[in-house]
Amino acid sequence: MTLQQKIGLKIKNLRETCGLSQTELALKVGYKDKTSIAKIEKGLVDLPQSKLSAFSAAFKVNTSYWFDDETFEFEQHEDNSSTKKSTGIRIPVLGRVAAGIPIEAIEDIIDTEEITEELASSGTFFGLKLKGNSMEPRMCENDVVIVRQQSDAEDGDIVIATVNGDEATCKRLKKYNDGIVLISNNPNYDPMYFSNKEIQEKPVKIIGKVVELRGKF
Repeated sequence: MTLQQKIGLKIKNLRETCGLSQTELALKVGYKDKTSIAKIEKGLVDLPQSKLSAFSAAFKVNTSYWFDDETFEFEQHEDNSSTKKSTGIRIPVLGRVAAGIPIEAIEDIIDTEEITEELASSGTFFGLKLKGNSMEPRMCENDVVIVRQQSDAEDGDIVIATVNGDEATCKRLKKYNDGIVLISNNPNYDPMYFSNKEIQEKPVKIIGKVVELRGKF
């Protein structure tokens, strides 16, 4: 079997393990449609380094993975399974969270992320792709945060909240007797203070607590 065929089979194994269609994978790595993926999986395409890097990023593996014969032999033995058998739970990553729409009803699913079974057993989770630079430098645009759905949080927690019916935003929560403050990490953004009355009237709603950050490159 040629190196091209080995790489193609590895890509197919990982794609199926992640539950991706050829079309979905094509879009993630910069192809227009599934035709290119189909040819790659059959070992008909000699991939340049740039494309191997794109596949590595999509599947979260090192570039050396594609050239490792031991991982290939393991995959063959395991009958098209990934080299790292998943024991985690996959959750949806949302492009946005609109106010008033239950998380489970949101259709703007742009990706998936895996969390441990232990974490998954502690609640209901979703991922959210960050927009803007208000939480830099720790959290950047296009990073994904893993969020536990909950309607309240502790002082100092990073939360996902909706304000006045707008799309959800990621901020650090500070609590006071007479209200709350939603704080950006970026000092160029002013803190957002809400009295207890404003929390009820606007309204201001916490929909989840950020428990993990998945940086994107």
